[in-house]
Parts: sequence; C-alpha cells; structure tokens
Amino acid sequence: MAAVRCGLIGTGIGASLSPALHEAEGRHHRLGLTYTLFDAAAPAELDRLLDEAERDGFAGLNITHPFKQQVIKHLDDLSPQARAIGAVNTVIFRDGRRQGHNTDAYGFAESFRCGLPGVATRHVVQMGAGGAGAACGHALRALGAGRLTIVDPDATRRADLGARLGADHTPAVTPELIAGADGLVNASPVGMRHHPGIPLPAALLHRGLWVADIVYLPVETELLRAARAAGLRTVGGAAMCAFQAAAAFELFTGRTPDIERMLLHLSHLLDRGRSRLLERGNAYRDHHS
Repeated sequence: MAAVRCGLIGTGIGASLSPALHEAEGRHHRLGLTYTLFDAAAPAELDRLLDEAERDGFAGLNITHPFKQQVIKHLDDLSPQARAIGAVNTVIFRDGRRQGHNTDAYGFAESFRCGLPGVATRHVVQMGAGGAGAACGHALRALGAGRLTIVDPDATRRADLGARLGADHTPAVTPELIAGADGLVNASPVGMRHHPGIPLPAALLHRGLWVADIVYLPVETELLRAARAAGLRTVGGAAMCAFQAAAAFELFTGRTPDIERMLLHLSHLLDRGRSRLLERGNAYRDHHS
C-alpha cells in the first residue's frame, strides 16, 4: 500500500473526526494513509509545524481555526479560489513548494444545495468574517445571494470581507436586520465545544428564516436546536465537513474519493447526526444522478 502522510493544524482540535474520515477513505483506495493532529496553542507554532511536516515528507495539511488566514504568509503559491477568498484550509507540499487551497467554499456550497434546496437568498446575514466566513461568503455569492450582510465584532476583518464581497457589514445583529433576512449563516466559532453558546438571541429566529451553521461538533448546536424548535429549515456543519474533506483528500492523494461513502461514514462517527447525514448522502446522490 502506498504511504501518504497528512494532517491538521488548529487549536482545540482533539475531538476532530478528520483522522478517521481520511484514513478510512484511504483504505478504500489501498493507501497507507495516516492523518495526524497538530494542536497549536499559538501562531508562533504554525511555521514550525509546517516546516516539520514538509521535512517529514507529508503530502499536505489541513488548516483550521484560527490559522486559515495567518497561514497564507507561509506559503509559496495560492490557488485562484484561495487567493480570491483570502483564506486557506489545505496546504499541499509539492516540488519544494507550499501550495494553498480552499475546499471550504466547495464544502459549504454542496452542503447548502443538498440541505436547503429552493430557499430564498434575497438577503442573507452571515455571522463571522474569519477564514471560514470568507469561504462561506464567496460560496453564498456563487449560490445567488443578493444582499449579503457580514456581522463580526472585528471592524477591520468585517470591513475587509465586506469590501471583497460587495457586502454590507455591521458589528452586531439587530432585530431589524434579522427580521428582514431570508437566511442566517453562522460562520463564527460560537457553538463549537470550546466556544459554547448561541451567536444571537433565539427570540430573533422568525418563521420564514432558514439557518445554516457550519459548526459540526457538536452535531446539534444551540443555534440549530433553537431554529428547529421554531420550525425553521436548517443545515448543520457535518455535511460541509465531509464535502470539504473529500476535496482535500483528492488534493492530498490524487485519488477521486467516494463522497457519498464519506458522508455515510461520517454519519456513523456522529451518532446523534446519523439520520440527517444519511439524508444529505441521499440528497447528494439525487442531485448528481
């Protein structure tokens, strides 16, 4: 079996399911694929970890919160999409160069198409202007979002993303903003196991609003729980995780993954989200059949 080494750099990633997801798909392709977690507590560790992985013969690395934008200065080349988004979640080591890619935008777009078909996108409010938020914002524009409003407490970050996307931006949600929106995307870390909570008051979730939350651990965030209790259409982050992982797997290995198989495998890893992920797998098959 051909050996392939890859991994993930991020903060608080001990519960990541990426190793199991990538290694299982590798076995289907008769690859001796190993996927290592590098939990970095500070930005200063990023360059050292990149150096060590490249020296040790890694095919590449995934990059997650909070390094998706910081990693760019350590790279030699960016794919056109990564350059446009301004964030990288996959680094490939090839021919002595570090190539940055972004598979988050693809992952969000595919999960959105399968999980929220036919929803209105005249006005979408997105919470979060970091690396994941940049990818989601670009995907929303490609999906036909008309008016897009970026919400982030960091003035520089939200203004920069707003300018690149031609979007409005504001430091916080207001009742008026949400009342006039068709959809809400949570691309902030709020709701993750290390950042528990809900990114806006649940009372603002109104009938006619759809909600997408890119957090996948836990499977059902407080935001998703509140939205479903209010009868809203929702999609969680688990399907996005599988879609972006499939695209990264292809970059790491040069092999075309079975996306439906990866979705179904992730459904077994996420017991509480099993039924919803099975639906995503069926929706993906139907969408592409």
